[in-house]
Amino acid sequence: LRASSSGTSPRSTYIRNRCPPSRGMWRILPCFDEIIARANAIIAPYSIDVKNVAWHSVYEVGHRLTDAFDDTDETDSGSPCPRVFITGDACHTHSAKAGQGMNVSMQDGFNIAWKLGQVISGRSSTELLRTYSAERQVAAKNLIEFDKEWSTLMATPQEELPDKTYLEDFYVKTAEFPAGFMTEYTESMITTPTTHQELAAGFPIGKRFKSARVKRSCDANFIHLGHEARADGRWRVYVFADQAAPVVDGSAGGGGTAGGSAGGESKVAALAAWLESDPASPLVAYRREGEDPDALVELSVIYQQEHKEFAFPDVPKVFRPHVGAFDLEYVEKIYATLPEEDIFEAREISRDGAVVVVRPDQYVSGIFPLDAHSEIGDYFAGVFEPVK
Repeated sequence: LRASSSGTSPRSTYIRNRCPPSRGMWRILPCFDEIIARANAIIAPYSIDVKNVAWHSVYEVGHRLTDAFDDTDETDSGSPCPRVFITGDACHTHSAKAGQGMNVSMQDGFNIAWKLGQVISGRSSTELLRTYSAERQVAAKNLIEFDKEWSTLMATPQEELPDKTYLEDFYVKTAEFPAGFMTEYTESMITTPTTHQELAAGFPIGKRFKSARVKRSCDANFIHLGHEARADGRWRVYVFADQAAPVVDGSAGGGGTAGGSAGGESKVAALAAWLESDPASPLVAYRREGEDPDALVELSVIYQQEHKEFAFPDVPKVFRPHVGAFDLEYVEKIYATLPEEDIFEAREISRDGAVVVVRPDQYVSGIFPLDAHSEIGDYFAGVFEPVK
């Protein structure tokens, strides 16, 4: 036996014993006397007298990653749809630092949960389930690589770091990663290419929808747009309007009290008409009998005008659907910009407008121009099953 300062923290002390030597493995046991002495040194001039150690445990960092998150062979395109799924620590193990295990594991669960719900309810084909392992395997691999660097830094004595604030600076610089905000899904049946990314550069396709503040039209409340989404299995379509004033019928001046500064034809009104009635619209093609219009896809519209420049009756009806048992007009998804905190500037959204599609787990699936009706229809046709 010999004392060793190996471990995940420069203040951890262990006795390391090879057991058994032929397998080249190490058993790590705590050295109680040294731990108690270290504790007394920390709390000096006070001290504690430990009579008995009733319980102890040792945590060893093990970086492990599973081959796949389901029971299919990814190399065989003809393999049956996956039936068994694993999440969290069953897939990836790493250090307990930075809260990354909880954040990443919960995202594993959220990812498979909404997909299972959508398949079981008949909304999507079983092909959707194949995207789970494909997406989360990469996220877990990136996590392990990050944690190897992070845990190594944690175990490095401060005097061996480049400077005193190196560890702190690294933590701040990479804080979004363990929080789960740096995950970026690649192109798939639910993630489009980045063809139209420039229309909303602040909402990277494949990454988490990043919220910003807006003002709700119906009550002038300041709202964080992303915080309004609920974990209810629905998709979100955010329509960021062009500069035309809000109108109902598609032409400037046709919307009651609207007083927007920009005139011209409204692409939002044209999009609204398509969403409301076209057979290829996701609100029409996949809506089941008796369902509310927003049962599967929830629409929100964000205008460039301030809230005093228009009233919600000026907005196309598709954005204020009648829902619920009493068929009430729902007007809480109509927003205006804040002059001092313009979401179009904050998220680099084109003044020509954009349509941002967000999946149930709050990742951006695609971005489209306001007049790309057929592209939007084709996208959802690849996600949803037709109503039978």
